Amino acid sequence: MKLESYPSISIVGATGAVGKICLEILKEKNYPHEKIKLFASKRSEGKKIKYFDQELLVHEATKSSFHNSNVVFISADSSVSLDLAPSAVDSGALVIDDGSAFRMKEDVPLVVPEVNEEDINYHKGIISIPNCTTTPLVMAIHNLKKLSPIKRIQSTTYQAVSGSGSLAVTELQSQTEQIINNEKITMSVYPHQIAFSLIPQVDDFMSDGYTKEEHKMINETKKILHDKDLNISATCVRVPVFYCHSEAISVDFEDEVDLNSVISTFKNSQGIKIINDGQNEDYPTPSFVQGKDDIYIGRIRKDSSNRKGLNFWIVSDNLRKGAALNAIQIMESAINLKKIPNF
Repeated sequence: MKLESYPSISIVGATGAVGKICLEILKEKNYPHEKIKLFASKRSEGKKIKYFDQELLVHEATKSSFHNSNVVFISADSSVSLDLAPSAVDSGALVIDDGSAFRMKEDVPLVVPEVNEEDINYHKGIISIPNCTTTPLVMAIHNLKKLSPIKRIQSTTYQAVSGSGSLAVTELQSQTEQIINNEKITMSVYPHQIAFSLIPQVDDFMSDGYTKEEHKMINETKKILHDKDLNISATCVRVPVFYCHSEAISVDFEDEVDLNSVISTFKNSQGIKIINDGQNEDYPTPSFVQGKDDIYIGRIRKDSSNRKGLNFWIVSDNLRKGAALNAIQIMESAINLKKIPNF
């Protein structure tokens, strides 16, 4: 492809976990270095990141950074998104935001391309990426809805520490070493020990006893699937795993569904993989799924308490499909739909 066939990309948060994976994926796609600019906070200014045989310079992200950008990926705190995204839009760029700042705004599409790509057509300069646990859930549910209307969904997540950032990864590493060496355990990121344990809390608690993470899953799923009346509940748990989020899903249908139809539906769904028939020991694990682009489904079985129910297990790489890959796929969809301004 000619150089002008590629949108000019700016990555805000380039030195963070998601930013690094974004660059890895662009590299896998042989994206030209001339079309990539890297941005981060002031303390990262001047850093160099190797990309093929080039070294890309990291600049401080400011409101005036994006005048020559077609697409701006933002993977940073919500405060950064709120500060920089409007300026990027004003400069003529499409903003694809990884945070929660814009997800529930009515005029901002919340997109998983395999599920609701058409929503990209209605963006007003900003498109949001869902929470990294919402994405695999809606990919599965979107396809199951083809078999029968859904009455109720229950999701329990088992979320890797990388979802909390690089400091959480370091904390799990340090606590593991401290326990092995019989040393005092230190905590900073999480309110409880995470090594050799788990924490039934992801994000802060709300007045109803649910956490913000659980509310994200509930509200984002309804928005993406265009179903305000969907009955859905979630319990989010942090586990001592470095990468990949897992979910145990229970679905109640209006009609009884055939298990072979479920398996066939998943096998023929874009972005979904199951190992053999996804039953018995043919199930995905975080160690298997890490670094893979698809979401993996296993433990597919009828609900023993409800003949119209289904239970299954999902694992996905939270930094790839849960974040960086989904952002890049949104850009690719926007190119195909001709919805990138000035490109």
